[in-house]
This record gives sequence, C-alpha cells and structure tokens, in this order.
Amino acid sequence: MTDAEGQPIPVIIDCDTGVDDALALLFAVRHPGLDVRAITCVAGNTDVDGVVRNTLTVLEQAGAGDIPVARGAERPLIEPARSARHVHGEDGMGDLGLPAPTRVPVDVDAVTLLRREILASPRPVTLIPMAPLTNIALLLRTHPEVVRNIERIVFMGGAVATGNATPVAEFNVWHDPEAAAVLLTAGVPITMYGLDVFKRVLVPAADVQRLRESAQPRLRLAGELLAHRDPATSGDPTPTGGLGDAGAVCAVVDPGGLTTELLPVEVSLAPGATRGQTVVDRRPRPGESEIHEGERELSLVDVGLDVDVERYVKLWLTAVEGD
Repeated sequence: MTDAEGQPIPVIIDCDTGVDDALALLFAVRHPGLDVRAITCVAGNTDVDGVVRNTLTVLEQAGAGDIPVARGAERPLIEPARSARHVHGEDGMGDLGLPAPTRVPVDVDAVTLLRREILASPRPVTLIPMAPLTNIALLLRTHPEVVRNIERIVFMGGAVATGNATPVAEFNVWHDPEAAAVLLTAGVPITMYGLDVFKRVLVPAADVQRLRESAQPRLRLAGELLAHRDPATSGDPTPTGGLGDAGAVCAVVDPGGLTTELLPVEVSLAPGATRGQTVVDRRPRPGESEIHEGERELSLVDVGLDVDVERYVKLWLTAVEGD
C-alpha cells in the first residue's frame, strides 16, 4: 500500500514497547509501503525508560535504518503509571534476555520530535499510537498547528464490547482516559483499532514455530514474541501468536482488511466501574436521553468492527520474512 502519489505512507508510531508493540515495529520497518519517520515512547506496558530500551532493541534486531526515537511521558496526565508487566514480562519484552541496544534516543522529548517530524514531512503524516495516549494529548494541546499536516490517526485502543483492564475498558485508554478524550477532539480522521478486532488476529502455530526455528535472529525474535503472546485458545502444545498492536499498522498498509463504521465515540472519565470505557453509540436512532435532554455533539470515529484475519496474518508474515 502506498499513498495516492505512489509513495510510501509517512507514519509516526507512538508506543509502549511491549511484546506486541515489538511485533508492530518489526512489521513497520520492514514493509516497503511505510516510511517510518519517528518513534515516540510513553509509559504503559512498562516504565518509559524500559520502553525506550525495548524500542531501540527491536530496531537494532530488525536492521532498521536510522529512525529517531524519543522518550516521552513517564506517567498519565492525572493518575500514576500502572504497568502491564504481568502480561509482557518484567522487562516488557517477554524476559527474553535480549542484549542491550547500542542505539541511543535523540536528545529531544517525544512531543518536540512529534511536532518537528509532522511539520517537516512533505506529505501529511499518519499517526499510529499503540499505547496510552499521553504523548499525543500533550502534542495536540501544546502544538495544535500540527493537525494541518496529519492525514489520519489510527490508534490501537478502546473496545466496543468487552475490555481487558476492566470489564468495559481497554488498557491503553484506561491508563490515561483524559488523554484519550483529547485525542478524540483532534479534528482529523480517526480510526479505532480496538479489542474487538485486536484479539482476533492470530498467527497459526506452524508459522510461529517456523519463525522460532529460523537461522535469522530477527525472525527468531518474531517467533519468540509471538509465542509469548499465545492467547491459549487451543489445545495445541505449539503456541499460536496474537499480532495485537501490529494489526493497527496492518490497517494503515491495507485498510481494506478492516471493516469499520463511522460512529459517535466518547470516553468515560467519571470515577468508578466505567472509567476509561470507550462508549460507542451503535443505535440506529436517538433514544430517550436525546429526546428529553437534547443531543450532544460527539466525535465521529471509524470504529473497527471486523477484520480479515488471514489477510493481515499473510501481510505481516510477508513483510517480516521478506528480504
């Protein structure tokens, strides 16, 4: 997939690397249809310094070009940081014992790098946040002029149905709900790649095993990461592997593999059981609340409702295994 001019799509990734963020980075830097202009890091799956280390490690293992990486927010806008090490391992990367990277981050913060790279791009940029949205919220509030050169935001976050951080809230949005609410007011087209599709894109066990047995370190890393992401949905002793965040990057390369509907979305900010829920209005007509209290203006978002699993698995494997 390229843009309308036949050029690679300029993208900036905001991540909290993370096992599945690593799978997404391996794909993004290997796919010829993407021009990864920068990567920014935020606290989420692990602390922000661990995220920077993991991101640089993945880029090194992938043989990526010189992509600037910047350290971002170390906690949400209001609440303390709450990691997902119980999912991603103590180091955030499945505790695989990978060597420390020789690469170093740039000497500016994430918001500064985001602004610089967005405004410097000769074509509008697609932002791909795959993490708590703190960096993106700070960018939009500090430098609102960037929206003139943002084509679209495709974010991994939210859920129409069931959450994972709580019964109704997905981790990235739950970690910083206020930041997610700011994102929804960005004033640019937004695609929500939420848990409803996120959980479904699984790499078959045979492919995972082939990658784990590869002679190439990059592919062995991909296989080990996928094995760590085994959703344990089958009795096969050889694990399948969930692509997770990588599916959002696939949706940028090949949007036709994702079925979306333009729907009103808001984030629940109230304390309690629903905090961090993405409230997606799928009703065909107004209800009693709107009839009696008047309609409220909500952000319209292209919400991912279905995904072509085989299409995205093939897309990811082809890019990652390609020469």
